[in-house]
Amino acid sequence: MFVGTASLCFIFLFAGFFISADPKIITAESGQDVTLTCRAANNNIIVVKWSRADLGDKYVLMNRDGHFVPDDQHPSFKDRVDLQDRQMKDGDVSLILKNVTINDAGTYVCRGFMVETRSWELISIIHLHVDPPGQSGGFVGLIVGLSVAVGLLPVAAVLGLLVYKKRCQGSNC
Repeated sequence: MFVGTASLCFIFLFAGFFISADPKIITAESGQDVTLTCRAANNNIIVVKWSRADLGDKYVLMNRDGHFVPDDQHPSFKDRVDLQDRQMKDGDVSLILKNVTINDAGTYVCRGFMVETRSWELISIIHLHVDPPGQSGGFVGLIVGLSVAVGLLPVAAVLGLLVYKKRCQGSNC
């Protein structure tokens, strides 16, 4: 039974590592800078467009041949977005979003216009969750707290055993 369960867990872990190497959900705290990763399989991108469905026909960022296209950029992203690599070398078209706010939460779509196909291709979809200031890390804090508690459990057990032995010394406990 254990071998079967362990094998199944390993298969899911192994498959998940290769299937979802690109993060799909990112959580940030309001005020932080965040990078939304997007990497095309090749470096034949001449235009990258980051968008959100709730912005209508406006986009988050568009870069054509290494130059930003500000024409239909949504005003809330003006001077707050950049590409990790403006030259889009090696297919890296990751978006840097500066000073995130609660209003930046949403689903971001990264598309690239490819040279060889002369068409737009969906590269990445990322869900951004933004916590209010001071409220992020709740889950991480829980994990750290539980880890410390589990780590201290053997120490408490040894101390309890020593106290028990000391009390029982000389009597039949």
